[in-house]
Amino acid sequence: MSDRSGLIFAPKLLTTLRGYTRAQLIADLGAGVIVGIVALPLAIAFAIASGVTPDRGLYTAIIAGFLISALGGSRVQIGGPTGAFVVIVYGIVQRYGLDGLTVATIMAGVILIALGLLKLGSTMRFIPFPIITGFTSGIAVIIFSGEIKDLLGLHMGDVPAHFLEKWLAYSQHVTSINSYAIAISAGTIAILVLWPVVSRRIPGPLIALLAATAVVQIFHLPVETIGSRFGAINATFPPFHLPTVSIRGFADLAQPAIAIALLGGIESLLSAVVADGMIGGQHRPDTELIAQGIANIVTPLFGGIPATGAIARTATNAKNGGRTPVAGMTHAVTLLAITIFIGKWAALIPMACLAGILTIVCYHMSEWRTFRAELRSPRSDVAVLLVTFGLTVIVSLVVAIEVGMVLAAFLFMRRMAEVAGVSVSSSDETPGGDTMNVATGRDIQIYEINGPLFFGAAAAFKEALSDIAQRPRVIILRMGRVPAIDATGLRTLADIVHRFRREGTLVILSELHPQPRVALERSPVMDDIGEENVAGTQADAVALAGEYIAVQNAIHASR
Repeated sequence: MSDRSGLIFAPKLLTTLRGYTRAQLIADLGAGVIVGIVALPLAIAFAIASGVTPDRGLYTAIIAGFLISALGGSRVQIGGPTGAFVVIVYGIVQRYGLDGLTVATIMAGVILIALGLLKLGSTMRFIPFPIITGFTSGIAVIIFSGEIKDLLGLHMGDVPAHFLEKWLAYSQHVTSINSYAIAISAGTIAILVLWPVVSRRIPGPLIALLAATAVVQIFHLPVETIGSRFGAINATFPPFHLPTVSIRGFADLAQPAIAIALLGGIESLLSAVVADGMIGGQHRPDTELIAQGIANIVTPLFGGIPATGAIARTATNAKNGGRTPVAGMTHAVTLLAITIFIGKWAALIPMACLAGILTIVCYHMSEWRTFRAELRSPRSDVAVLLVTFGLTVIVSLVVAIEVGMVLAAFLFMRRMAEVAGVSVSSSDETPGGDTMNVATGRDIQIYEINGPLFFGAAAAFKEALSDIAQRPRVIILRMGRVPAIDATGLRTLADIVHRFRREGTLVILSELHPQPRVALERSPVMDDIGEENVAGTQADAVALAGEYIAVQNAIHASR
C-alpha cells in the first residue's frame, strides 16, 4: 500500500522521526549494536557459502543494510546477505564471474524498483505458500550440503556446484576427515543451541565465534581458517567499480536477475510481515521494494552481493527493542566500525565454526515442521511443494520457481474449473420462490452458471449445455453467480448462442454482474445475443421468455 498521502515511495524513517524520543533513540542504538554483532558472522558465512570472499558479505551488510533501513517501508527491517541468495549467487559466480554477478544484481534492483513503482508490492502475497515452503526448504538443504566439507574438515578441492556431485565428491574424500574440525563445528553448534539458556541479550553466534577462534589459536589446532583460505580481509571501505559485460551477457543474465528480484522481493516482504506481527506495525510494501531495488543497485558497485530483508536479524532487532529504522542504520554503522578496526582479526575465524553457524541457520530455515504439516494438505498442494523442493535441490532454484508457479497456476485453474458448473433450475419459479405461470418446462429451461466463466471452465460449460437432449424454445442463463468472464468465456458463450439460434432456440441472459456486463458490451458477443435479450432480474427474464413464446405462438396460429 502507499502512504496516506498517496505517495508510492514513503520511507518509514520520515514517519518515525516525528515525535522521536530520547528513550527510543537509546533503545534503537542498543538493538542496532546487538544486531550488528549478530550480523558479523552471518555476513561472512553467507559470502563464503555464495562462492565469494568474506569481505563482500561485510560490504553488503553495511551498505545494503543502511540503505534498506533508511529508505524502506518497514520500521525494523534489517537488510543484508541471506541464505536465500546463496544458491543463485554461487551459480552466477561459477558461470559468469564477479562482473556477471554485479550486473545481474543491478538488473534485479531495477526490476524491484519497477515492481514498487507499479504498486505490485501487495501482489507478492499471491505466491502460493507451498512454493515458498518448497524452495526455502530446498535452499536450506543445498546450503547445508555445501558446508559438509568445512563441518568435517575434508581435504579436497573446490566443492562441485550440483547437489549430487557434491555428495559424490564427499564420499570420495571421506577418509580425510579432520577430527579437530569436527570438534570445532560440534562445539559451535552446542553453544548456539545452549547459549540462550544462559543469556538472550548477548548473541550466541558471537560467543561461538570468539570461543572457537580462541581455542584454535591457543592450542594451534590444524584446522582451516578464513585467512588460510582467502588471505587477509580488506578492512577498508571498498572502492567504486563498474563491471564490464557484453550485450549478449546482459541477455544471458536476464533470467538470474529475475530470480534475484523475485526471491529478494518475497524474502523482504515476508520479513516485513513477520516484523509487523512482532511490533504491531504495518509496513509499506511498495516502498520496501523500491528500497530493496536501490540497495541492490548501489551495493554491487562497491563489491557487494544481492541483499534482502533478513528474517532472523529483523526478529532480533524487534526483540531487543528496535522500533524505528534508526536501529537498522545503527546495525550497519556497527558493522562498519567492526570491519575497519578489528576486521583484520576475522581472518583467524575457523571455517568449521562458520559451517556450524550455517548449520543452525539451515535448520531454522528448513522449517521442517511446516514442511511436514504441508504434506497433509490437498494433493495438488503437496505436488507443488514436492516438485518445487525437488527441483530446487536437484536442478536449480530458478527452474524450481518457474515450474512451481506454472504448476500451481494450472492446478488452480483445474480447481476453479471443477468448482464452476452449470445446473438446472425450475422453469416456473423466480429466485424468491414465486410461481411464474408463463410456460411449461418444455418451452423454457433455466440453467444457472456457478463460478467465473474463464478459459479453465469454458469447456465444461459448453459441454454441459451441449448435452441437452430436447431443445426448448427458450433457454435462460442465470449469471448471478458469475463474478467474472474472460475472452474464452465470451467466445464460448457466442458459440452457444449461435448453435441454439440455428436450432430455433432463443438464449436470454439474466442477473449479470458489472464485470461480465462490461465485457459483453465491449465485445461483438452482445450483438449476437441482442441487448433486448439481457434481463436485469430472473423475473424479468421469465417474463421476457413468456412474451417471446406468446409472439411465436401467435405467428404459428396465423399461418
